[in-house]
Amino acid sequence: MIVSSVSEPIVRRHFGTDGVRGIANTELSPTLALALGASVAYTLREAGNPPEIVIGRDPRLSGDMLQAALIAGICSQGVQVAVLGVVPTPGVAYITRVRGAGAGAVISASHNPMEDNGIKFFGADGRKLSDALEAQIESHLSHWESLPRPMGVGVGRVLDIQTDMIRYAEHLKETLAPFDLSGWRLVIDGANGAASYLAPVVMGELGAEVLPLSCHPDGININANCGSLHPEAMAERVVAEGAFAGIAFDGDADRVILSDEKGNIFDGDRIRCAVGKWLQQQGKLPNHTVVGTIMSNMGLEVALGESGVRLIRANVGDRYVAEQMRENGAVIGGEKSGHILFANHTTTGDGILTALQILRICRESGRSLSDWASEMTEYPQKLVSIPVRDRDAWKTNPAVQEAIHRAEAQLGERGRINVRPSGTEKKIRVMVEAPNTAEVESISEAVVSVVRTELGVA
Repeated sequence: MIVSSVSEPIVRRHFGTDGVRGIANTELSPTLALALGASVAYTLREAGNPPEIVIGRDPRLSGDMLQAALIAGICSQGVQVAVLGVVPTPGVAYITRVRGAGAGAVISASHNPMEDNGIKFFGADGRKLSDALEAQIESHLSHWESLPRPMGVGVGRVLDIQTDMIRYAEHLKETLAPFDLSGWRLVIDGANGAASYLAPVVMGELGAEVLPLSCHPDGININANCGSLHPEAMAERVVAEGAFAGIAFDGDADRVILSDEKGNIFDGDRIRCAVGKWLQQQGKLPNHTVVGTIMSNMGLEVALGESGVRLIRANVGDRYVAEQMRENGAVIGGEKSGHILFANHTTTGDGILTALQILRICRESGRSLSDWASEMTEYPQKLVSIPVRDRDAWKTNPAVQEAIHRAEAQLGERGRINVRPSGTEKKIRVMVEAPNTAEVESISEAVVSVVRTELGVA
């Protein structure tokens, strides 16, 4: 069995791997959003950061409510709020950095259903806050109302900066230079989310013939049988329309899944395989390194190895991928889900930028997506998410641990099993990978059955 060397993240009660999430108006209430706003503003102000926080959100219905509460909390600490409106998550990271703001905040539950929502933060550098800083923010939540507050002219203002979106759009287009998308027909699935308006405009201005799909958000239909979690309709449309490729985003557009011209899905592992191999061929891959996660397919590791590229695995979560990239001097890293980081262009995962970089490689190499897909043979893999009462209890449950050890012994060096808690939901995720599908199914079922029996929600 291949074992990955990854560090244990700091445990926080409210913050998961991607901010604070929950069912909007119950688990993630306006009161909690208010407290978070006050706590993050107080923490960053005390650290001497610039007194402005940029806020953006996805179009889900609860966004207005939570944004109002978050703004109130921030302003109560004398910090100015700059509101972008509906914008992809990476747009907030970019604008935070170029404006010189003290932090950025995004109200989104990414790929989760519309009834969920979340709040996540970026630092002044456009990167996710560290676990330690999030823990510091959490330490103020219980007494946020007693934090010292300014009065009179010291209260924070609210600015409308929606026109700053133009700066972000221009940045995206510049990353494709000197190439364009002329002559290509592209299907764009906006997941009825934050990319629905921006992505078709950017691709169209670069010369592509755009065929929009699920680009009409109404606050309720975000991620509903569309987008990167459900790319089937996108792939079918690509074939039916004779398109060069399809591009499907998630709700906040920080991840992307593509389809090649034959309707085959081109996920985050294939994206990193293509980018890693192409940069290696061009002599532009620092340290011959690509970063993935413990969930990256073994086929990626094998394919990269054939080109002299090593795959380093991080914990699940783009913040941990980013950490490994910085430590190893890597310029490309990401997750199978399509959350990809290009260190030369951005500080966080950016679905639109990622799509443009893959299309750039196709244009530069003269190869189609299906050609690049053939560079990697995927090992059979199964990922099962089990709702549980306590997402940390698997570590100490004897029956679960015994089932995992049995699976490890059966797989040996031929495959992998990974059991981990979700960073955003009360679920345990069991991933099994092996050379043949039958073995994957049998081992997965054996472990999942024990987890359900011991820890599952009835």
